[in-house]
Amino acid sequence: MYRAEDHHWWYVGMRRITCALLDDAVGRGRPLEILDAGCGTGGAMEYIADYGRVVGCDFSAEALGFCTARGLGRLARASVDALPYPDSHFDLVVSFDVISDGDADDERALGEFARVLRPGGHLLLRLPAFSWLRGTHDAAVNVSHRFTKGELRGQLRRVGLEPTKMSYANMFLLPAAAARRLSDRLLARGAVASDLAIDVGAWNGPLASILSAEAPLIRRAGLPLGLTLIALASKA
Repeated sequence: MYRAEDHHWWYVGMRRITCALLDDAVGRGRPLEILDAGCGTGGAMEYIADYGRVVGCDFSAEALGFCTARGLGRLARASVDALPYPDSHFDLVVSFDVISDGDADDERALGEFARVLRPGGHLLLRLPAFSWLRGTHDAAVNVSHRFTKGELRGQLRRVGLEPTKMSYANMFLLPAAAARRLSDRLLARGAVASDLAIDVGAWNGPLASILSAEAPLIRRAGLPLGLTLIALASKA
């Protein structure tokens, strides 16, 4: 992740989609208190800082070491389903591909996100979508669950958060990705290989542009299908 998330096409495209949604929801340059819950190696913390003061937490000490190598501070080692922060502390919580992890209790984590959000605060989630898209990548990165809009909408409402925008993402590349995932099931049973390990060479720029082109569509109306589910919710 540390080597990939600054330049890999998937991270580049998702960064543009994320910023498009946050530009509308909270705007840049405000004195917001922000939590990156499950910050990994810190790539997202760097650009989320455009929206306020960012705190990062992750259960992995190794991941936090990479955050420190980036020069990031305000870090804590903690699980997303037991956050070490007081109630109503943050204006914005972001969590990217974390509560789908096999080690996380997804609904308890959502309850924790709601607890630490101030009234009127926002939660932005990014999660893998559709169980039929499971592949070797899921095994490599410990994804235990892939979500649908209806399922996640119900979970958010149960913890007191109201979804304001829900959309799938990575739709344009879905046919190719689905074909690969399905072929992996037939031809690579038991294999463990992350998509981030794939060097696409000269295709990296074009693929980043294809995924980035979804940003204005997701911002306006949303997309009906995709490998990823993105949800923006608010605390009443």
